[in-house]
Amino acid sequence: MTAPNVKKGPSLRKLENDLEVNKTTLHNWKQNRPKLYEFIIESYEHKTALKENIMFLIDQKKKIEDRIDKEQQKVS
Repeated sequence: MTAPNVKKGPSLRKLENDLEVNKTTLHNWKQNRPKLYEFIIESYEHKTALKENIMFLIDQKKKIEDRIDKEQQKVS
C-alpha cells in the first residue's frame, strides 16, 4: 500500500517573499479563501513547468547552434 499523492506547493517562505505577505495571512487564505490559495499554488506549479520547458528549449538552441558552427567549419 502506498501513501496518497499530496500536492506539494512552494514553501511558505517562498510565498511570503514573492507575495509580500506573512505566514498568518497565507494561513488565513488557506482556511478562509481556499480557491484563492489553490489558485496561487497552481500558478506556481505552472511557473515551474514553464521554466523547465524554457530551460529545455535554451539547451536545444545551444546544441543546434553548436551543430551549425561545426557544419560551417567543415564547409570553410
